[in-house]
Amino acid sequence: MPELAERCVVINGVAKTYAMTGWRVGWLIAPLDLAEAVTNFQSHACGNVDNVAQEAALAALTGDLGAVTEMRAVFDRRRQTMFQMLRECPGVTCVEPEGAFYAFPSVRGVLGRRLAGRTVHSSLDVVEVALEQVKVAVVPGEAFGAPGYLRLSYALADDALVEGVSRLVKLFASAE
Repeated sequence: MPELAERCVVINGVAKTYAMTGWRVGWLIAPLDLAEAVTNFQSHACGNVDNVAQEAALAALTGDLGAVTEMRAVFDRRRQTMFQMLRECPGVTCVEPEGAFYAFPSVRGVLGRRLAGRTVHSSLDVVEVALEQVKVAVVPGEAFGAPGYLRLSYALADDALVEGVSRLVKLFASAE
């Protein structure tokens, strides 16, 4: 729909599709006046992308996409595994993730209860107990304006994912 070109903005990068998180390579497709304003702002807000990252991004964008297909299948398997484990966990509800590489379950069912001898009142409390007691690092929902939720990544090895979620499930099942 070419008539929408002046009303559309596309922002993308290599982080998710090509597993290049941390490389900080992205792009913007926008009407010229907006693109110029964004470029002006960006040039004063942060540094430029180094040459190695640019070359790596170019190779990812122009190379064989077989690895992307393989990664998508692996992440989908991990997504399904994590979701199934979380949906069977007492005190936890989870909407099935449809993108990215993390789940965002509600732990409101364990708030106000005792975990490992400590009453948890927030997802931040849950994060602290999980790290201290079962050695699993997750991100509190408060970091995203969503108290009572956790962010769990499934961008890790299958065995580590099952082990970590199993530890969390056991911890949450012990809530008093």
